[in-house]
Amino acid sequence: MTTVSRARVYLRLGRVSNLPTVWTNVLCGMALSGSDLRAPAVALVGLAVSLMYVGGMFLNDAFDRDIDARERPERPIPSGLVSAGEVFAVGYGLLGAGVVIVGVDGHLSGRGLSPALASALLAGAIVLYDAWHKGNPLSPALMGLCRVLVYVTAAVSAGGQLGAAVLGGGMALLFYLIGLTAIAKQENLLSVRSLSAFGFMAVPFLYAIGAPLAGLVGTIAYGALAGCVVHAVRLLRGTRKDRIPRAVVTLIAGISLLDAVLIARSGAAAAGAAAALAMLGFPLTLAMQRVVKGT
Repeated sequence: MTTVSRARVYLRLGRVSNLPTVWTNVLCGMALSGSDLRAPAVALVGLAVSLMYVGGMFLNDAFDRDIDARERPERPIPSGLVSAGEVFAVGYGLLGAGVVIVGVDGHLSGRGLSPALASALLAGAIVLYDAWHKGNPLSPALMGLCRVLVYVTAAVSAGGQLGAAVLGGGMALLFYLIGLTAIAKQENLLSVRSLSAFGFMAVPFLYAIGAPLAGLVGTIAYGALAGCVVHAVRLLRGTRKDRIPRAVVTLIAGISLLDAVLIARSGAAAAGAAAALAMLGFPLTLAMQRVVKGT
């Protein structure tokens, strides 16, 4: 396999098109913690968590290789483009690299073991989800927990507080992702499970109106998130064969819009500017998904 071909396989395995939502998670976690939104800190933690996200996606394919061989034989491992051993090695290596980056930065910044512990918990949650998401009724919550731990890792890495804002924002994100995962598994929008999924996705909207949004940017972010969910529902109600994956990748991109809403209600310094920056994650994710599939 040529270097270019291997790079394409790695980009596909890592679902790198979804990385903007990881970056906005980091920005949001820092904003909710009350820490200063310093570009170097955001960039460093964003890099570390990006490595962990890509590593988790590698491990997802590695653990699912037998199921993919039956249901999605075009995936890189069952199609023979890459070996399971290589994917496992790269996945665990990237996870470890992310933990080391966060831990070393925390030590050099005088923040003690909290950043290293938070990132290690994130890595553990990622591995647990990848190894145990098939047939596990708790898998949506596990997947959501991984994203919540990104908030936590970003917060402690920036020296912020794990207070009510981080907890509340984390719960809003958790419910959004539980609803997203449940919707992805449904064919019938009128089923009890699907209706419950929409109930979960309503939680972030209810939570967001519990505090003032940061001016016009916050209002726009709230409306954009609502439009994203409505658009996904319309896709699901359609007749296209690819309606479910299209709706899912749209809702994945919507994570950045939720981050923007949470930043806007955080009361952080420069919340409006940070929320506007987070909103850019939505179109950027959609654009990147046109090049590399997000699922």
